[in-house]
Amino acid sequence: MSIERIWHNLSVSEVIESLNSGTQGLTREEAERRLAQFGPNELAEKKKTPPWMLFLEQFKNFLIIILLVAAVVSGVLALTGEGDIWDPILIVIIVLFAAGLGFVQESRSEKALEALKQMTASTATVIRDGDEEDIPARDLVPGDMILLQTGDRIPADSRLTEAVNLKIDEAPLTGESVAVGKKTEIISGDAPVADRTNMAYTGTTVVYGRGKALVIGTGMSTEFGKIAGMLQEVKPPPTPLQVSLDKIGKILGIACLTISAVVAGVGIIVGMFSHILEAFIWGVSLAVAAVPEALPAVTTICLALGVQRMVKRHALLRRLPAVETLGCTTFICSDKTGTLTQNEMTVQKIYVNGETIDVGGVGYEPEGSFYLKGTAITPQDEPHLVRLLTAAMLCNDSHLINTEGVWQVKGDPTEGALVVVAAKAGIKREELTIPRIAEVPFSSERKRMTTIHDTPDGKVAYSKGAPEVILDSCTRIYCEGIERELTEQDRKRILQVNQEMAAGALRVLGQAYKSLPGKELGSEVVEGAEEQMVWLGLVGMIDPPREEVKQAVALCKQAGIESVMITGDHKLTAEAIAKELGMLVEGDIALSGKELDELTPEELDNVAEEVKVYARVSPAHKMQIVGALQDRGHVVAMTGDGVNDAPALKKADIGVAMGITGTDVSKEAGAMILTDDNFASIVAAVEEGRNIFANIRKYLLYLLSCNIGEVLLMLLAFVIGTATGLYKIVPLVALQILVVNLVTDGLPALALAVDPGDPDVMQRPPRDPKKSIFDRPMVGWIFGMGFWITLVTLGVFLWALNSGRSPVEAQCLCFAALVTEELFRCFECRSERLSLFRMNPFGNKWLVAAVASSFAILLPIIYFPFLQGPFHTYAMSLQDWGIVILAGVSVLAVAEIAKLIMAQRTRPSLKMRESA
Repeated sequence: MSIERIWHNLSVSEVIESLNSGTQGLTREEAERRLAQFGPNELAEKKKTPPWMLFLEQFKNFLIIILLVAAVVSGVLALTGEGDIWDPILIVIIVLFAAGLGFVQESRSEKALEALKQMTASTATVIRDGDEEDIPARDLVPGDMILLQTGDRIPADSRLTEAVNLKIDEAPLTGESVAVGKKTEIISGDAPVADRTNMAYTGTTVVYGRGKALVIGTGMSTEFGKIAGMLQEVKPPPTPLQVSLDKIGKILGIACLTISAVVAGVGIIVGMFSHILEAFIWGVSLAVAAVPEALPAVTTICLALGVQRMVKRHALLRRLPAVETLGCTTFICSDKTGTLTQNEMTVQKIYVNGETIDVGGVGYEPEGSFYLKGTAITPQDEPHLVRLLTAAMLCNDSHLINTEGVWQVKGDPTEGALVVVAAKAGIKREELTIPRIAEVPFSSERKRMTTIHDTPDGKVAYSKGAPEVILDSCTRIYCEGIERELTEQDRKRILQVNQEMAAGALRVLGQAYKSLPGKELGSEVVEGAEEQMVWLGLVGMIDPPREEVKQAVALCKQAGIESVMITGDHKLTAEAIAKELGMLVEGDIALSGKELDELTPEELDNVAEEVKVYARVSPAHKMQIVGALQDRGHVVAMTGDGVNDAPALKKADIGVAMGITGTDVSKEAGAMILTDDNFASIVAAVEEGRNIFANIRKYLLYLLSCNIGEVLLMLLAFVIGTATGLYKIVPLVALQILVVNLVTDGLPALALAVDPGDPDVMQRPPRDPKKSIFDRPMVGWIFGMGFWITLVTLGVFLWALNSGRSPVEAQCLCFAALVTEELFRCFECRSERLSLFRMNPFGNKWLVAAVASSFAILLPIIYFPFLQGPFHTYAMSLQDWGIVILAGVSVLAVAEIAKLIMAQRTRPSLKMRESA
C-alpha cells in the first residue's frame, strides 16, 4: 500500500513529516498498526482453487469418467432386473475413495509447495525503535526506515534519505542496462521512473555503495505491483523428472489400455464374460488399476517434502530441479570464511612499529590482554598501536552489540574482529567524534576498503585490505613516532611477517592511512586517496575450522565427491586450514589467483581435478574454475555470497548462496541457500538429494512392478484359459481389480516417497546425470518382480481351480494373494541393494501404517457377508491364509536372493575401485 504523494518532488524532511516517521524509524507498536492498516508487503496472488473444486477435479480423469458411466449403466440394468445392484454402488464407493486419495495427494502437494514459497521469502534490514533488525520483507510498512548495502534487493518502493556512492541496477524495472547513481536531492517536475534518482524501487538491486531510505509503497501499490496487476500468475513449470515420468506414464497408459481392450474383447469371444457391459467394466477397471496415474502427484510430494526436510538441515532449495542435480554432484567448491570455518574471527597478533604484539581473549567478548615479548602492556601507552586500532575502528562498517549479556557483531565478522580488538584496547566507536565523509567500498576485485574522515588534524583516509595490495599503495611508513620513506628492506620484512602469520593459519589484513590536509572533497580526491599512503601495520586473526566440517569432508570422499576450498585469503593460510580439514593431502595442488591467471584454459582444464585450494582469488576466477571442471564432465556445486559471485552461481550446476552473509543478488542467483552458511549443510543437502531421488526410484519400482504384474496376470490367464479350455472365468472380477488399485497404489506408494533412506547412500558414487532413471537394474527389477508376481498369483488361481475349489473361491484366493504379494513387495522396495533385514523392516513407520490400513480394507471385504457376493469372496480359513502368506513370502524370498546375487557380482568391482 502507498500513501499518495509525488515523493521525488519532496525533500527528505518533508518525506519524514508526511510519513510521520523519523531517523530512528517507527516504533514496533506503530509498525504493527500500519501492517494491519496497509497489509503485507507482497504481490496479490491468483485466487487459489477451493478444496471442493480440487476434489471435483479428480473426476476429470478419462478412465474415472468411463468408470462412472459404466456404474450408471449397470445401475440402470440392475433396476430392470438384469444386473446386481451392488455393482454400481461399490464402483461409485471405490471411485470416491480413489478421488479422496487423489485429493489428499494434491492438497498435500499444494501445501508443501506453499511452505517452500514461504521459506524463500526475502528479508529487509530496518530501524525500529532506533535498533537495526532483520525482518521478513512482507512485514515492511510505509514509514519504515530501511538500510541498503551492496548486493541488497530493494524490498519496497522507497525515498532515499542517505546515499553514499550508491548505485542501483534498475534494469528489471526500466530496462536501463547501466546502474543508476543515486542521490537524496529533490527531483522537480513530473520525472519518469528512470529519472527519479532519489528513489529506490522494489525488485531492483544495489550494486555499489550504501544508503538509507523511507518506505513509501508496499505490495501491489509499488511500481512492480502495478505491473503484476496486469499479468496473470504463471504456474511454475514441472521439473525435468516430472516431465519424464509424465511421458512414461502416458506410454504405459496407452499400452495398458490396449492390453485391457484386447483382453476384454477376447474374453467376450471365448465366453469369459456374460455380456458386453461386464467386459467393458472389467476392461476399464483393469486400465484404472494398471495406469500409474498417481506418478505426477507422488513425485511432487516426494520432491516438496524432501526439500522441506533439507530446510531442517539448513539447506533451502529455491528450485525443485536442483534436487535432481544434487545426487549427481561430483565437486563442491566452497568459500572458506564462515563456510568451512566458524566465522568468529579473533585477532591474535598485531605487527606494528617493527614489533609483534600478541592479543588474548576469544570470540566477540571485548576482554583480553596485550603482550609484547611475553610481557603484558597497556595499549593506551603504545601510540603506534592506538593509531592502528583507531584506523581499524574507523575504516569499518560493523558494530559490536550486547544483547541480553551476549556480545555479538552486527556486520562482517572480519571487520567485527577489528572492532572487538579495538574495544579491548578501550577504543569505542561511540566515543570517537570523527565523522566519515566519504568512502570507497570493499570489493572482491580490489581486495580493500577505504574511508575518509574529518578529524581534528584535517581530512584523513584510512584503508585496510589484503597486505600485498595495501603495501603496494604505500610509499611511507609510520615508525618510531614519525613518518618516513618505506624502504625495500621494510617491504621484505612486512611480507615475511605476513607469510609467517599466514603459515600459522591466520587471516592477515594490512592497515594504512593518508592525510588530505586542506583539500576540498571531490571525486578526484576520493579516487586518489588510495595512492601514496602511509603503512601502519598488520593484523592477524584466526577463524577456527568448524568441527563438523572435517567429518563432512571425509563423508564427501566416501561418496565420491571432491571438496575444494576457494578463498581470498593468503595461500599459506588456506593451505593450513585445508590440511587440518583433510581437504588438501599429498599430491593435491594449491593455486593462487596470480598463478591461476598464468594458466591457459587448456592448462587449467588439465589440472582442475587435482587442485583442492584456490587462494587470493576473485569472483571472476570462480567462473574459470566452474568451467574447467564442467569441461571435464563434472557436476559442480559452487558457493558464493557477493554480487560478483552471481555469474559463477548461475554457471554452476548447483549455485549455493550464503543465507547469513549472502547478498540478495547471490541468493537470487543460487539454486540453494544455506541458512547457516555451513559446508556441512551442503553435504547434508547432497545426502538428502540422493535420498529423494532414491525414494522416487523406490515408488516407481513398486508401482510399475505391481502394475505390470497385474496386467501380465490377466493377459497370461486369458492366454492359458483360451488355449487349453480349462476354465472360462477371469482370475479377478472388476471390483477386485479396483480394490487392488486402491489398497496398493495409494498409501504404500506415498509412504515409500518419504522413506528415511538407505544407510549407505553416501557410500555410493554420484549418479550419472546423463543416465535415465530407468536404467538396466531398474528395468530388470520392474519386469523381473512383475513377472514373478504374475506367476505366483496365477499359480494360486490355477491350484485352486484344479483342487476342486469353486470359481468364487479361486478368485478370492487369487485376489488375497495378489494384495498380499504387493504389500510384501513394498517393504522390499525400500532398497534395491540392501537386504530388508539389514535395514530394519519396520524403519518406515508410515509404510507400516499404510500396509496396516490396506489390510484393514481387505479383511472386511473377505469376511463381511454383505460384501462377499459383489466382491466374489468367502470367509477364508487359516489354511487358505497360509497359502496366501506363502505367496507373499515368496516375493520377499526372490527379492532377497536377487539382492544377494547382485551383491556378489558388484563386490569384485568395489574391491577394484577401493584398491585404485
